Amino acid sequence: MQKLIEIKDVTAGYGNKTVLKDVSLDVLEGDFLGIIGPNGGGKTTLLKVILGLLQPNSGTIRFYQDGKQVPFLRIGYLPQLNNIDKKFPITVRDVISSGLASEKRWIRGFNDQQQKRIDEVVAQMGLEELVKRPIGELSGGQLQRVLLGRSIVSDPQVLILDEPNSYVDKRFESHFYRLLDEINKRSAIVLVSHDIGTVLSMVKNIACVNETAHYHAGSDISENWLNEKYACPIELIGHGNLPHRVLKKHDDETCTHSHS
Repeated sequence: MQKLIEIKDVTAGYGNKTVLKDVSLDVLEGDFLGIIGPNGGGKTTLLKVILGLLQPNSGTIRFYQDGKQVPFLRIGYLPQLNNIDKKFPITVRDVISSGLASEKRWIRGFNDQQQKRIDEVVAQMGLEELVKRPIGELSGGQLQRVLLGRSIVSDPQVLILDEPNSYVDKRFESHFYRLLDEINKRSAIVLVSHDIGTVLSMVKNIACVNETAHYHAGSDISENWLNEKYACPIELIGHGNLPHRVLKKHDDETCTHSHS
């Protein structure tokens, strides 16, 4: 598979604080890359570098299409729920439509092709009956579907998801992951999560980010690898239809992993 994103020897941080150090990582065409790591280890900082929201102190990030370097890719982004203002007076359809804002000609509305694409995404997300509903009236799972719709309406080459399980609507969880499987047929996906079990049940490749990055091809990874890279002893147990990893008893003073 050809690469879409090449991150090479990236060091980044804020002020005098280095959060990422000499990180190298590739995102491939059709990839479903899971990024795990302890809180404060640099997962969100890495996303900011990919999205162009943070310039690295050193190193490079390059984008490719059909094997040739390009200045940018179409990237969809589903942020953490706590970054969303639910009081903002905007409807479900308006939110999904906003994912095409960069393609809309100034002042003019969306053309017929764009309206058709919005309708397709509304149907794909199962939101037909909610299109005129203000987002403040939605449940967590409904809002997640709306924001996921916004992130894919532009048919992105890469979809980035930051802690999608922060939306905590368990009734929708399994349906959400089926949607991702469908989306992955058209877009590469990068999913950041502290829920290791859910990530492992879905992804094709995995990276652990804890200042540096450790890449593992495939999701069939050993407990020893996780213990070493994640800096926490972890075991796998069954949890409904989705595997779920929980922490073994360990020394809290040596562990920086979130127990949430």
